[in-house]
Amino acid sequence: MKAMILAAGKGERMRPLTEQLPKPLLPIAGKPLIVHHLERLAAAGITEIVINHSWLGEQLVLALGDGSQFGVSISYSAEDEPLETGGGIYKALPLLGEEPFIVINGDVWIDCDFAKLKNALQDDDMAHLVLVPNPEHNPEGDFALFEGRIYADKELGETCTFAGVSVLHPVLFTYCFGESERFQLAPLLRLAMLENRISGELYQGDWTDVGTPERLAALEVRVRNTTGE
Repeated sequence: MKAMILAAGKGERMRPLTEQLPKPLLPIAGKPLIVHHLERLAAAGITEIVINHSWLGEQLVLALGDGSQFGVSISYSAEDEPLETGGGIYKALPLLGEEPFIVINGDVWIDCDFAKLKNALQDDDMAHLVLVPNPEHNPEGDFALFEGRIYADKELGETCTFAGVSVLHPVLFTYCFGESERFQLAPLLRLAMLENRISGELYQGDWTDVGTPERLAALEVRVRNTTGE
């Protein structure tokens, strides 16, 4: 199984920290945020990684190289301008192949075991989403979870927040026929939900959407306290 890390965003809310550094390279406990993802993927035996980049993308390539120093092999999908989540994945599909793959937002922190996602996609499902309890900055949640299925209608289950971690089947992108090059992933997911073709799970471990300098600072303290570094 391959994995893709989304790393093309400009990190507008993280300014001024991201004016000279792409958000996935911001350090957490002495190493870039994206390196934590690479190390966890390698530990799970997932070693073929695709990373898209745009804003200050050359810094990502210089910092990560071919991935061998982290025990993985990295391919890059360069974007002249950020194509958003859907467009970025769609452009990278030739690198990802025809089998299901893991997608991780480069600006989230999560300590989950990615090996458990290898067989998460079942039967005719198009996607499997990892959800988390709603944080303070997203109290209404994104989707409803009920008996392992995910729905766009929040009245159909427990409302939860998308963790930025998923397993996607390339067939999901048949929904984007006629889309522009730049588009979000969420509308495709909602179309698949209407066909009841998305499963999910609620993750109760350590997770942060590293979307602001304040959250970054709080995460730094928490991780250092946990690791003793």
